[in-house]
Amino acid sequence: MSSSGNTVSIERTAHPICDGTPVPTYPGNLRVLHVLPSLDPRSGGVAEAVVQFVKHMLPYGCVSEVATLDTSDGPRFDRLCGAVHRLGPGFGSYGMSRRLMVWMRENASRYDAIIVHGIWQFHSLAAAWAVFRKGTPLFVFPHGMLDPWFQHTYPAKHVKKRIYWMLFERWVFRRANAVLFTCQTELELARKPFLDRKLPLRVNGFGIESVPGDKACGQLFRDTFPELRDKRVLLFLSRIHEKKGCDLLIGAFAKVAPQHPDVRLVIAGPGDPSLVNRLKRQALDLQVDRNIVWTGMLSGELKWAALRAAELFVLPSHQENFGIAVVESLASGTPVLITNRVNIWQEIVESGGGWVCADTEKGVADALQRWCADTTADQRRLLGMMALECYQNDFQIEAAARRLTDTVAEATCSELPSCPETTV
Repeated sequence: MSSSGNTVSIERTAHPICDGTPVPTYPGNLRVLHVLPSLDPRSGGVAEAVVQFVKHMLPYGCVSEVATLDTSDGPRFDRLCGAVHRLGPGFGSYGMSRRLMVWMRENASRYDAIIVHGIWQFHSLAAAWAVFRKGTPLFVFPHGMLDPWFQHTYPAKHVKKRIYWMLFERWVFRRANAVLFTCQTELELARKPFLDRKLPLRVNGFGIESVPGDKACGQLFRDTFPELRDKRVLLFLSRIHEKKGCDLLIGAFAKVAPQHPDVRLVIAGPGDPSLVNRLKRQALDLQVDRNIVWTGMLSGELKWAALRAAELFVLPSHQENFGIAVVESLASGTPVLITNRVNIWQEIVESGGGWVCADTEKGVADALQRWCADTTADQRRLLGMMALECYQNDFQIEAAARRLTDTVAEATCSELPSCPETTV
């Protein structure tokens, strides 16, 4: 690397077991390894969180790499600004992998810190073992996996988790320099089933980068799905999973649809085929199947077009740690309707960028009825402006990336370069 004035020329190196992504290297700057089970875009918010952090920590002097249990021909993000070490496959759903364990033990000292994303699988134990007696700082980002909702909903699994916690996961947390959370609500909920007050807990925050396009790009979505032309669109965009409350949404929509024939519900996202088929049968039984459009997973330009085309984003989850799609909607200037089980609901209520209801069919139905019957076009435009302001004030990724970089730098006693391009 060479430097002249304020201009920096970056050398790019390739790694033999990575994606082949060019990796910028800065002498004296931080090197961080993010560890998670998979970068499959269909796996949910943890993979997206890593992609966002890797990209937005870079301007603050933090060069990242990623270790996963994906196979060499596995799914990948084309937006990841760093090397990916694909060390899978792991054995079974737990992901046990001797290759991951050996590789991390051999390479842990190359990094200034290791950040574990997600828990209850082998990758967190492998990371803790890799830094044992080596002094490399370790951070754990549970991403909502300590929420007591899982305890109440899956009691048999919770018993297994309690045993696993006592035998293994507690050992990981006790070796962490800090346990990091996306918001204060997540931290408070995480205390209940597992954590004690001796552990170093810290709210780091999270967010997304600004979204492309403008409100006019929503026309692409209507052109792609012509049955939505001249219709009012309510949008569910997320993984189709039982915790997301899709059954509540369909039941609630069935109570509202007869009074509002110009309203369509769009359900977009990947899901287990058996669950999707069960939900479609529910819609058929409730005679709203013709009022619902199923798009499958949306990505890229079409996803942003869907968010722009909708007049309301709806996520009636029973449990949601952060809700990346919720924030994507806010950033698109589209108001949201969420339950009080989405951990960022308080920030959204305070901003006025959305509505909050109970995670019951009646709660969702009452809110949808109010929206469809009582809001005017001008009111909806105002709510859209407040949604965008909520994103700008609370959920821009640059602030969270800076805090995470500062946390790593503090643990390594490193001094970071300034980043004049971004104000946090």
